[in-house]
Formats: sequence, C-alpha cells, structure tokens
Amino acid sequence: MIKKSKLYVNKLFVNKILFGITIFLILSITIPVNADIESPKKQWKQGISAEEIICKSGRDLVIRTNGMPACVKPTSVDKMEKAGIAIRPKTVSIPIEIPIEIPTQIIKSEKEIQTVSATNNSIVNFYITDPDLNIAHSGVEVISTKGLLEFTINGVPISGPETMIETGPDTGQFYVRLQLPELINGKPITQDDIVLIKYIDESDASGDQRILVKSVPLTTTFAKVESSGGGSRIGHEFTLRLYEPDANRDSKDEDRIPLSMLEYRGEGGIRTTLTNPKFDANSSSLIETGPNTGIFEVIIKIPRQLDGKTVHIGDWYEIRYIDRTTPSSTDEKIILKGRIG
Repeated sequence: MIKKSKLYVNKLFVNKILFGITIFLILSITIPVNADIESPKKQWKQGISAEEIICKSGRDLVIRTNGMPACVKPTSVDKMEKAGIAIRPKTVSIPIEIPIEIPTQIIKSEKEIQTVSATNNSIVNFYITDPDLNIAHSGVEVISTKGLLEFTINGVPISGPETMIETGPDTGQFYVRLQLPELINGKPITQDDIVLIKYIDESDASGDQRILVKSVPLTTTFAKVESSGGGSRIGHEFTLRLYEPDANRDSKDEDRIPLSMLEYRGEGGIRTTLTNPKFDANSSSLIETGPNTGIFEVIIKIPRQLDGKTVHIGDWYEIRYIDRTTPSSTDEKIILKGRIG
C-alpha cells in the first residue's frame, strides 16, 4: 500500500510539472507574438499589402475607402461596411492538394471582383481574384490588362490601367487602380454615376469564356449623417451618428469632431450649431466609437425652444455637416432631414 501511494504521489507531481511547463510555453509563445505586432500603418509602410496586414488579438482587419488598412473591434466592422467607409478583405484560398489515393484533387478559390468605394474625380481601388493568373508562385505577378479588363461610366468606355499587380507572392489576388476622368462626353461626373468594371476570364474551369461584372456608384463624399434611438421627439434623447473617415487621424485612440461643425436648421428661421446648450449634448464633441472606426457619435435632445422660437410637432429640421476634406477638394454638404415627432 505504501509503494502504491508513493507511486500515485509521484505521478501527481510529474503531471503538475508537465502542466506548468505547458502553460509556460503557451504564455511565452503567445504573449510576445501579440506584443510585437506593429500598427497597420507601420506594416503597410514596410511594403506589406493591405490584405495581408496582421492585427493584434481581438481586432479585425478592414480596408478603409482611402485604401489604408485598419485594425478595429469586431463590433465595428459591420457598421463600417454598412456605412460604405470600409470593406472586410476576403480570405483568398490558395490551391491545396488533398492527399487521397486517386487522383489528387485541387481546390481553388472562386473568381471575383472586390471593390472599395469611390468618389468622382478620384480613384477606384479594386481587386481581381483569379488563381489561374498566379503562375510564378514564388514571386509577385504583374499582369497586362489588355483583353482582360474593360471600364465604362454610364455606358461610355474609359481608359484604364495597363497592368495589375498581385497583392503578394502566391495570393492569386490582383490590385487594380483606376483613375477616374473629370469629364464624360464633355460633362463632369456627378453623384451616383456608375463605373462598370468588366473582367473577361479566358480560362474558366468549364473551358468557356466567363465575364465578371462589378458596378461602383460614385459619390461626392464618404461622410454620412444619421440618427438612431428615440427619433426626434421633443425632449427625448437620440444618438446623432456621423461617418467621417477623414476625421480618423489617430489609429490608436478615439478622435473627436467639435459640435460647432454641425448646424441645426428648422422652421421659422431657426439656425444654430449643436454647441447651443439647449440641445443638452452629452459631450462638447462627437466622439469616435473606437480607435480607427471613423464613426462619431453624440447624444442630444431637440428642445421646445431654440433662439427664442418655439419648436412644434411636425416641423421640419435639418442637421448639416460640411465635408471639407473630400478627394475632389470640394466642400460637400451632408444633410440629415427629419420632422419633429
């Protein structure tokens, strides 16, 4: 009995030592790796493609509308995509050999066109995923676009780039940068004009030619204003939200937009900024919802009186924001319209 007890105690001792060594190895491997990960901007400046940026644990990679990568909270990704200010890069599946007896099967990713939102007089950034073009697996491919890509705006053909470049060795995903013209048929490009991208795939798996088409609506600005929670009833709190990627200057901290940059207009000649204490704002600024999201919020109330004038149920109102940092270098009015409830 004494020998068995000693053996049992020895086993417990050994198991505890092994458990301790395992925990030490896990911590020594995972903690430094996460700590050593540099910011998305630094990785991008080092030549790492936007789609291959590595984020720290608890952050997801997105590509903002200006082509810059960002690591944000998972809860912010869907908001940014819905707002049209960023996209979530899709994982490219590299052909993988499956070890079965006969024959070896190759799995390939689907071919697609992925775009980033564009503005008139600006750039359309987009990506072609086609593993068939990935021939030099150890290097980065530069492919001629002749016979592969066609571009139109509202049905009118426009010239495009002569080449497209792979995002990294063996990715099968190619970056294309399309510079938009200022005029189409002698007329300036306007809001909601449509850029059509056509990719002619000559090497479809079925042996037939296949054409991929992607449309990109143009806009004069990426900024958007909306409200949520409680509507616009007099004396009730509601959230005013502004999507403004250009105001996201610090990727590691929440940025702010002064309330003085938003103007309130209403019936009877009411005209004031949100700095007016009658709005009872919870902050002197719209505060970014998290580092690098480009989404700014403030909670306000619409009062019974503004500038000595009474606000009535059913009155119209507008909240205006002037975007002065558009890619086209023009000042654009972003207006939220509503009625007092």
